[in-house]
Amino acid sequence: MSQKVRWGILATGGIAERFTTDVTTLDGAEIVAVASRTEASAKAFADRFGIPRAYGDWAGLFADEDVDVVYVATPHHAHREAAGLALEAGKAVLCEKALTLNAREAEELVTLSRDRGLFLMEAMWMYCNPLIRRLVELVREGAIGEIRTVQADFGLAGPFPADHRLLDPAVGGGALLDLGVYPVSFAQLLLGEPDSVQAHALLSPLGVDVNTGMLLGWSDKGASALLSCSLVADTPLTASVTGTLGRIDVPRGFFFPERFTLHRDGEEPEEFVNEDDPHSLRHEAAEVMRCLRAGATESALVPLDGSLAVMRTLDAVRDRIGVRYPQEDRREKPQEAEEPQEALVTQA
Repeated sequence: MSQKVRWGILATGGIAERFTTDVTTLDGAEIVAVASRTEASAKAFADRFGIPRAYGDWAGLFADEDVDVVYVATPHHAHREAAGLALEAGKAVLCEKALTLNAREAEELVTLSRDRGLFLMEAMWMYCNPLIRRLVELVREGAIGEIRTVQADFGLAGPFPADHRLLDPAVGGGALLDLGVYPVSFAQLLLGEPDSVQAHALLSPLGVDVNTGMLLGWSDKGASALLSCSLVADTPLTASVTGTLGRIDVPRGFFFPERFTLHRDGEEPEEFVNEDDPHSLRHEAAEVMRCLRAGATESALVPLDGSLAVMRTLDAVRDRIGVRYPQEDRREKPQEAEEPQEALVTQA
């Protein structure tokens, strides 16, 4: 592939706007097309960002020979179909998180990408953030010893309109896939896939989770993670990793940190500061472009096996709290964890 990477944007919502704005700051990145389910929406988006071509359907974007990689920014329920069609058309794909509605769909996408030798990555921008990468390095170097606990939360107070997508089960609504994916991904970035999952949730009248607490366990590591997500509470949005020799605290906005503090036994606290724009999505786009230029079909920063593991955990949480989406095969059974589980559900 040439140094220039040509992007196609699928969907025209807020996250697509942010991504497009940030990608235009990267050398060698060119956005050549955008698609939406309506021509008017696609054209308005194209006019706003100076994109040459606008398609009123997905097929036009996937057939565009000038598109190297498709950024899928649709709601969760459409990820499997959109990313799958893009891969079948021979396009590389960057797909928003959570990767799909469930682990089965994620496995289908990963299998398709690997069978066809095409690049696929979940848009977990947190993993590509320079400061998060530094935090992981410190942990792996043993700066805080062996991890014993991880705490992280992501909650918004709302209130959200009754017709908001976050409250709509038909599009994968609820706190877990939109917000909870961040605390879970943070914990698994450091500890891998848990072997024990417990959960408690408040469900809306339509059956999506609006307040969820999770306790994950790693029996082989002697570690646990206390995580939460909410659509009804403005939580601290912080994270903390505690080990046998110290602790790392990440302040509000842990998934796009401006700084974090390393506390080590017997030493003065050490602060690490993000010298770059922590809110930018360009780091994940740059990782995609680096991989494509290198001929790689997966990213080492956001590995597909890691995305699959996170989806299995999210499935396990939903199994415990009783959340199912209308599109799902009712016969599908989420993976059972090895340890005894606790399922506590409260109805709003």
